[in-house]
Amino acid sequence: MRQQVSSHPLVAEKITRLRDQRTDTPEFRALTRELVTLLAYEATSDIEVAKVQVDTPVASASGVEMPSPGPLIVPILRAGLGMLDGMLALLPRAEVGFLGMVRDEDTLRATTYAERLPQDLSGRTALVLDPMLATGGSLAQAHEFLFQRGARSIIAICLLAAPEGVAALEEASGDRDVTIVLGALDERLNDQGYIVPGLGDAGDRLYGLAD
Repeated sequence: MRQQVSSHPLVAEKITRLRDQRTDTPEFRALTRELVTLLAYEATSDIEVAKVQVDTPVASASGVEMPSPGPLIVPILRAGLGMLDGMLALLPRAEVGFLGMVRDEDTLRATTYAERLPQDLSGRTALVLDPMLATGGSLAQAHEFLFQRGARSIIAICLLAAPEGVAALEEASGDRDVTIVLGALDERLNDQGYIVPGLGDAGDRLYGLAD
C-alpha cells in the first residue's frame, strides 16, 4: 500500500480551518469541496489515460483522454457525499457509485447497509472518498467489496487519518494495489475511536445533524 500525505500549504490552511470548532456548516462544506479538489489533483497524477490524435484549427496534435469506462468515484455514505462535488470538479465525466457503511460505536466494526455499484469492475480504478480514516474498518471493508467486484486498483482520498487506521488498512490491503492520499496524518485515536486532534464528526459538521 502506498501512502501520500499532502505537503501543499493550501491543503494545510484548509485543514486548519476545518479543525476550528468555530467553522460553521456552510463554510465547512465549501472548505471540504475545495480541499478534495486539491487532494484529487495529487491522487490522480498517475491515473491511466489513452493516447489520441485531435485536429486543432491549425494542425493535428497528439494528446490523451480518459479511457471508457474510466475510474469509478465511490463516496462512502454519509460523510463521503460531502466530498463528491470536489471530486467531480476534477472528473466531471466520471461514473459515480455509492457504498453505505455504518460503524458500531461499541465494537467499532463497520457494516454495509447499502450499495449502488456496477456488478463488474474488472480492470477499473475506484476512487474512494471517506473524510476520516480512524480505525480503518470501514475503508478496509469498502476496499474488499470493490476488489470482489473486480476492481484493479483503489485510490482512497481522506481528509484526515490516524496512524492506527493507516496500519490497519495496510494490513488488510495485502499485496493489492491500494493508494491512500491524505490531507493530514494526525497523532492517534482516543478510547472512543475518534481521531486526535481531528475535527470532530465530519458527517455532523457537513450536514448539521446529530446521530
